[in-house]
Amino acid sequence: MIKKIVRDQMFLSLKATLATKKDLDIANDLSDTINVHDNCIGMAANMIGINKRIIIIKLGMMKMIMFNPVLINKAYPYETYEGCLSLDGVRKTVRYKNIEVEYYDAKWHKQKIKLSGLSAQICLHEMDHLEGIII
Repeated sequence: MIKKIVRDQMFLSLKATLATKKDLDIANDLSDTINVHDNCIGMAANMIGINKRIIIIKLGMMKMIMFNPVLINKAYPYETYEGCLSLDGVRKTVRYKNIEVEYYDAKWHKQKIKLSGLSAQICLHEMDHLEGIII
């Protein structure tokens, strides 16, 4: 189901709670919602009003859902500017060129992935949302 994008800074600043297998359907809402926002390349569950540790990121034509993602490695910091559907304008932030993330997939299997460049940046932005960090 397509959900409205949350812009309430108080809600977005809350740290998200762990997702469980009961939250698997939230992936469908994230996927449906990101599909209607052509300029959106990542989204966290709190952006659609659900304060759970779930993100979706676009990797080219593919979308990846991550439940309870955890950053386990990061390298090569750089400064960049980012925008967000929940905010107006762009803001300066620090990201990392290379990251490694552990997460649960939609079948609730533990996975590990290495991301670099824009994919790493998208993932870090969405993981910040889960910590209540707003760029």
